Amino acid sequence: MSQESNSRTASSAALVSTNFIRNIIEADLAAGRHAQRRWSGRPGLAAEQLAGPPDPARIRTRFPPEPNGYLHFGHAKSICLNFGLAQDYGGRCHLRFDDTNPEKEEQEYVDSIIASVRWLGFSWEVGGDDDGQQAECNLYYASNYFDWMIACAEYLISSGHAYVDSQSADEMRASRGTLTEPGTDSPYRQRGVAENMDLFRRMQRGEFPDGAHVLRARIDMASANINLRDPAIYRIRHASHHNTGDRWCVYPMYTYAHPIEDALENITHSICTLEFADQRPFYDWLLERLAEGGLLQRPLPQQIEFSRLNLSYIVLSKRKLIQLVEEGHVAGWDDPRLPTLVGARRRGYPAQGFRLFAERVGASRSDSLIEYSQLEDTMREVLNESAARRMAVLDPLRLIIDNYPEDESEECLAANHPQQPERGKRVLPFGRELWIERDDFMLQPSKGYHRLHPGSLVRLRNAYVVRCTGCEHDASGAVSAVHCEYLPDSRSGTAGSDNYKVKGNLHWVSIAAACRAEVRLYDRLFAVAAPGARREGDPEGGERDFRDDINPDSVRVIEAWLEPSLRDTLPEQCFQFERHGYFVADLVDSKPGALVFNRTVTLRDSWAAQAGPRR
Repeated sequence: MSQESNSRTASSAALVSTNFIRNIIEADLAAGRHAQRRWSGRPGLAAEQLAGPPDPARIRTRFPPEPNGYLHFGHAKSICLNFGLAQDYGGRCHLRFDDTNPEKEEQEYVDSIIASVRWLGFSWEVGGDDDGQQAECNLYYASNYFDWMIACAEYLISSGHAYVDSQSADEMRASRGTLTEPGTDSPYRQRGVAENMDLFRRMQRGEFPDGAHVLRARIDMASANINLRDPAIYRIRHASHHNTGDRWCVYPMYTYAHPIEDALENITHSICTLEFADQRPFYDWLLERLAEGGLLQRPLPQQIEFSRLNLSYIVLSKRKLIQLVEEGHVAGWDDPRLPTLVGARRRGYPAQGFRLFAERVGASRSDSLIEYSQLEDTMREVLNESAARRMAVLDPLRLIIDNYPEDESEECLAANHPQQPERGKRVLPFGRELWIERDDFMLQPSKGYHRLHPGSLVRLRNAYVVRCTGCEHDASGAVSAVHCEYLPDSRSGTAGSDNYKVKGNLHWVSIAAACRAEVRLYDRLFAVAAPGARREGDPEGGERDFRDDINPDSVRVIEAWLEPSLRDTLPEQCFQFERHGYFVADLVDSKPGALVFNRTVTLRDSWAAQAGPRR
């Protein structure tokens, strides 16, 4: 087994998959907990759902992003988890935009999220079949449910479970209490049903400015769970919405909207991250109150929390990502160094790699930090299987074969993939002058150096054995060209090649046939595992700026020479550049005749060995 294979195996073993959510789902299915649910074919209140046929989906999950930014690696874990569980258990996964905050949401983000989910290989669409199964397009917007949310809010008012509070935000905050002290009742908490309903409807008609009133749930201001101390459920916002325009001037709070959205869509397992665990009591309280009023179908959705993805060497905070973009530390949201899915795609990370990674890390309730190298190794594993092999010289040095005829050339053959012979071979033009890597020659070789130096024998991969005879220097004293002689009976694939046992095996590109390309050598954006965390030697009481930990070598741009088969490479085509790593033609900038390649990942991890960035 190769060193590369050993590395992948070790990495895979380090990722021990656990997924407690599967146990919950399997127990629910065994008990028939959701077997009686009915589905009208679209979201709706109980009356509409109960008029429909039995739900053909054994379970329903959802991925509910707010369209206020670009998706990142943490979202990829959630996407793979929710869509994957639905696939595995004969269910459906909905893509739902939680667009309840008009001031931060834009259509640009909606479009990007849709593209990213599709890129990861998932669909919210289910086609009909010959058995009469109804086709479904489970793409939804919370803003399309606003009428139902208003109806639910008015029911809460009419049943005494909600009231309009006219305190200022500061007054509400002061009366909320602390984790150790109970809150105090609002002076407006005892308003009657009629007054509350009148005020709420006037809020909807736009009679009040922003902040004049809020609608609050009436639960318990003395609750030990601060989230049950009469949480706000509706606020006034005179703002245009990307989907509904200017129709509304009141908008639901997320904690109110989210459980209702789940229930309207018949979601069985509402999977979210651990920070929502404290909100689960309100989630359950709200759904129970609305089910009591006959507005929602039972059984109600079940909220399940899992730990979010924590990876070393990156930041996933939206605030910090915005800083990196707006301050120009990166070239935009799709910069290949950013942990955004648009950035990952441009860098060449395969979608299958994210799916495999999510499967291996699984889901648990305990927070843990996963080494970034484990994500990279998963990408290597996928790319090793899928990427065709090519030769590229990134730091060129001229190699002159003095005994090869000046005006002649020949064709050598190289496998497109050494483990997949069915993918065939490609032609490599060979001639008198070649490009080789600069570090493949040393005038005075160090111990254990098996590449070119005066008098040494090496094999030019897929071609001939050559003997180094000397070199040339430029005016500064640097080596400008290497001279050698080739052994005509040593060509690879011929009987004579077995007569030569050499330790060095170099890649090369014919100077006459090579194509030029810009190559961007991307590396980790941060030079430390925990950007912004205090380190030994930092002053007491001080706080480190995460931007101080940016890796100054996170990208280098060079000119490289590639074998001619790469000349017509299309954007997003991926290759292994032999001995260098995996590279992708840039999605935005690369064009035939003006190639731009991004380094996706090196052949093996060197960060662990040298505790820092690699070159």
